[in-house]
Amino acid sequence: MADFEDLGKYDPAAIEQKWYKFWEDHDVFHDEPDPSKEPYSIVLPPPNVTGQLHMGHALDNTLQDILIRYKRMQGYNVLWLPGKDHAGIATQVKVEKQIAEEGLNKYDLGREKFLERVWQWKEKFGNRIGLQIRRLGSSCDWKRERFTMDDVCARAVREVFVSLYEKGLIYQGFRITNWCPRCQTALSDIEVEHEDEVGHLWYFNYPIVGEDGYIEIATTRPETIPGDTAVAVNPEDKRYAHLVGKKVNLPTTDREIPIIADDYVDMDYGTGCVKITPAHDPNDFEVGQRHDLPTIVIMNKDGTMNEKAGRYSGMDRYEARKAIIEDFKKAGLLVKIEETKHAVGHCSRCKTVVEPMTTKQWFVKMKPLAGPAMEAVTSGKTKFVPERFSKTYIQWLENIHDWCISRQLWWGHQIPAFYCDDCGELVVTKENSAVCPKCGKPMRQDPDTLDTWFSSALWPFSTLGWPDKTEEMDYFYPTNTLVTGYDIIPFWVMRMMFSGLEHTGQVPFDTVLIHGLVRDSQGRKMSKSLGNGIDPLEVIDKYGADALRLTLVTGNAPGNDMRFYWERVEASRNFANKVWNASRFIMMNFDQNEDVDYENVTADELTQADKWILSKVNTLAKDVTVLMDSFDLGIAVQKIYDFIWEEFCDWYIEMVKPRLYNDADETKAAALYTLKTVLIDALKLLHPYMPFITEEIYCTLMGDEEISIMVSEWPKYKESRN
Repeated sequence: MADFEDLGKYDPAAIEQKWYKFWEDHDVFHDEPDPSKEPYSIVLPPPNVTGQLHMGHALDNTLQDILIRYKRMQGYNVLWLPGKDHAGIATQVKVEKQIAEEGLNKYDLGREKFLERVWQWKEKFGNRIGLQIRRLGSSCDWKRERFTMDDVCARAVREVFVSLYEKGLIYQGFRITNWCPRCQTALSDIEVEHEDEVGHLWYFNYPIVGEDGYIEIATTRPETIPGDTAVAVNPEDKRYAHLVGKKVNLPTTDREIPIIADDYVDMDYGTGCVKITPAHDPNDFEVGQRHDLPTIVIMNKDGTMNEKAGRYSGMDRYEARKAIIEDFKKAGLLVKIEETKHAVGHCSRCKTVVEPMTTKQWFVKMKPLAGPAMEAVTSGKTKFVPERFSKTYIQWLENIHDWCISRQLWWGHQIPAFYCDDCGELVVTKENSAVCPKCGKPMRQDPDTLDTWFSSALWPFSTLGWPDKTEEMDYFYPTNTLVTGYDIIPFWVMRMMFSGLEHTGQVPFDTVLIHGLVRDSQGRKMSKSLGNGIDPLEVIDKYGADALRLTLVTGNAPGNDMRFYWERVEASRNFANKVWNASRFIMMNFDQNEDVDYENVTADELTQADKWILSKVNTLAKDVTVLMDSFDLGIAVQKIYDFIWEEFCDWYIEMVKPRLYNDADETKAAALYTLKTVLIDALKLLHPYMPFITEEIYCTLMGDEEISIMVSEWPKYKESRN
């Protein structure tokens, strides 16, 4: 046993740096497939290469690391596979801002040179978040780290695209999408942030054809009026039943459009009459499909009005809004204006107001894929913890729309589709180039890239070498536990599920452990706009990674949001000091009693106090194991905390001091044996939560006997101790 002075004063920064380097140098995080051992695997939700560690990452990583360290100590062959996401639009916007400072845009550079700059940016900043994740103590297998655009993942992406296309599950079509006029690309729903804003509801009269009357509509977006192709009323609305089938003159244009009946219309909103603009509203698009209405796109991709907008052509969309309102006013067709609050979608990257717009895109047919993904959860092949989130998952799949997978970006997986500009032939292939099968000429690759979520959806198996039959794929797939926030169930969890089932025939994971958001002390979501974000690295620098980890998991119930309080971090640091000082006290007594044979104490020599604390830690091991197996990690650590602080430190250690200080006491050996036994078990139980301090104390206590507490045996319940 090392000298107790080796522990010195508790200095988190010094021990964290030392031990993480030791773990990596000794390959403690890396396991090779071994048929004699049971595997346990987790894939790390890949943070963006643009990313900076935030409290959500810290919580997510801490929960995963607790499970990985626990299973490793139980003797499983573990894999925690880390990696990063190329984050198409987020990264492209970063680089566009960088070159804008040089007075350039991406078109000045051209696609090839621009992509060179993105790769340079990725190499410079992309590893930053990986280094920050290490600061948390995350025991990832860095030797197997992946990137969504590395060769292995890129090959899987092409394989999946071609496979789905050949099955008729990928197609091209004109459909409504979220469109960012600044980034000039379609966006996924998760890339759109909705904010409540005070706006206006304009009431306009549309003249009825062949009559002196009008039909009054209300809209928050007058700029889209030139794209109207119908006015709709609810079929149950008796006020307008006599108008259904008639037409109106569409003001600002020379067109006549029909009055139709559709259940979509809310009779109580506005006047109960709504304009239908299929090209610029998702709900209107669906109405247009049902009634076979024309779809007239009246905007350019930069948000200006096009030639189909008539006299408003060339105007910015908001200039056109003002001009249209003024024209209605002059024509005596503006009825009134009301102030209203409504949700407005913004591009999450550049904050530009998103424009719903019908564009030609690539889509995945979702209905055929949704069925097996639902069945996997309803049949119990994959379970959600807490179970209530399975309802969220099922509801999304039941109401799913086809998935727009194309993006008008340069950074990302370029769509593996090729066009012949001479004869119009289309070829979809896994190869990087194509020659026209009809006329023999080189083909042009589709310039669009795939939605970032397309490659992320393959993460559990693309990272293991699929479509090749690799040793890792055979051994570690399906993975065991996915740990993620409830906010991306429909965007990532769902997509991994149907992708895994479609391409491997197996669910990608057996359990989805859902956690909530980390909010500030007032319960607000942490955000740049509120200025209430807390940098986990700042917390680590001040209090240590163990204190942050303990704070994030204590009292944390699966699926629930939690509030961050600095006072709780201080309490966690105080607990670390308590463990440290108690361990120093115990080791000091070992040093001062070197001649006492405490290693060979028999059960008969134990006092009632010794048996009591040994029974307590024995029961604790059983309870904690049950709780961790059921993912009640917060309750488990609370039990460990209470045992160490109250029963071990405040009761047993205080109770045993007279025996340690009395050389004539014949039970001193039993006391020393009990102290060491209980301390070792307590450190092991605490290790998944507080890896650094437990490693330092354990290795000092054990000397050269074991390489690391990480590979020591998890405490098991012993009948003999009770």
